[in-house]
Amino acid sequence: MEKYLFLSLLLLVFGCNNKTVKEDVTINIKPNIVLIVVDDQGYADFDPFENKSADISTPNMSRIANAGMVFTQAYTTAPVCSPSRAGLITGKNQFRWDKHASWGPGLPDSVKTIAEYLKEAGYATSRVGKNDLGQKFHRNDVREYPLNHGYDEFLGFSAHAHDYWLNSKKIKDRTPDPYGTSALLGPLMHNMGEKSYDEGYLTDIFTDEAIDFIKRKKDTPFFLTLAYNSVHHLIHQVPQKYLEKFDVKPIANYDPDSLVAFDKQETGSYAAYYDKYSRLGAIQDEDLRKYYLANLNCLDDNIGRVLDVLKSENLEGNTIIIYVSDNGGTPLNGANNAPLTAGKYSIWEGGIRVPMAIRWPGKIEGGRVEDNYVSALDIMPTLLEASGVQLDDNTIDGISLLEPEKERLLVWKWQKTWAVRKGDWKLTNTNENSWKGRPSNLYIKPIVNDLTLKLFDLNNDPGERVNLADKYPDKVVALETAYTNWMKENIGKY
Repeated sequence: MEKYLFLSLLLLVFGCNNKTVKEDVTINIKPNIVLIVVDDQGYADFDPFENKSADISTPNMSRIANAGMVFTQAYTTAPVCSPSRAGLITGKNQFRWDKHASWGPGLPDSVKTIAEYLKEAGYATSRVGKNDLGQKFHRNDVREYPLNHGYDEFLGFSAHAHDYWLNSKKIKDRTPDPYGTSALLGPLMHNMGEKSYDEGYLTDIFTDEAIDFIKRKKDTPFFLTLAYNSVHHLIHQVPQKYLEKFDVKPIANYDPDSLVAFDKQETGSYAAYYDKYSRLGAIQDEDLRKYYLANLNCLDDNIGRVLDVLKSENLEGNTIIIYVSDNGGTPLNGANNAPLTAGKYSIWEGGIRVPMAIRWPGKIEGGRVEDNYVSALDIMPTLLEASGVQLDDNTIDGISLLEPEKERLLVWKWQKTWAVRKGDWKLTNTNENSWKGRPSNLYIKPIVNDLTLKLFDLNNDPGERVNLADKYPDKVVALETAYTNWMKENIGKY
């Protein structure tokens, strides 16, 4: 490998005992980075957590945590994918520029991404999987497209979701509505074109592409964002061996010729199929959980494949891996967020507190547990510091994951709701917002469903079951003031 040959030549020229030369050369070796982002994983559905759900097994996710550190109080910046991912890749609360705190924050030209920083520093960059910033879907000529915000390569889709099985041009041509924001099927976007797959399962395809990138770029520092759409709907779409493992029957894939006409189309729409299977009804609670576990197990196996190739290519000693879910588990896919209240679509803890772990050889000892709260905002400044890259922006909201602040102020804004945390205390006006029908039987219902102010001591009550607003009115005033002041100082600067 070129960088190691270069090191060897330098050592031969200057002598093996020349300590100064060794140190100078070593400093210039930047770590590889693999950022794994998964979709809608439940808080309790993560093996490294002590209080995990009894029915799950994610040994490969545990491999990351056991060799590094797991965060028990990691937050995303929003309870849904698009704004959460905008915050993650920029290190900034996305409502800084999206004052309505909507589903579609987009990505302003003035806001720099992790990939742009690392590309400027000489990294080979690739994004594989889901690309979703809430605007301008299915297009490659916009700022939101990965090749236009720092990635050299991209294979995946720009939308909320994609069918796991139907990834071919043939099915796209037969489908009256192939380009939904969630109900999406057909070829994947590939750099400035597309790539059709007549066969293959999407989670496997993404892993194959990630492994190919790692092998091609192993001789140069690389940054890989591997953004799986698992375990997002359609949750029932899983390879047969996993369905058998969890004793659940396959459901027929979408076929436009076999469905009843919809919206005056001559053949059935994919949107109708997606809607039918992305809520409880056609699938009931017990089977929904089984499909979820099967999907999660397949995801974990694929993560294991990525870890194995890093080891076989002798890269794991110089590769940072970060694992994170984009938001809390959804009430609609069988995820378990216990002991947290609610889930995706709301800023109760179940919507914004997520599984997260980091493996950093030589910097973090294995088996560490960090109980102080951190944020997905912290991923960018942590990775840039690890790579020796200087931030050129003083409005970054993230800090180092290795130095969490116990009295740090975190704020959230999601449509008409908001929340603020400082220390153990959280104040919020959030309501239930389970959306799209009844939630699964694993859903922990909030204690109240309105926009009144609610105060919680998260140290003693992580499930937000006891509202202390009346008991501590001074704390309510202090936190509300802190939130209001942050908003006044930071919103609308872009």
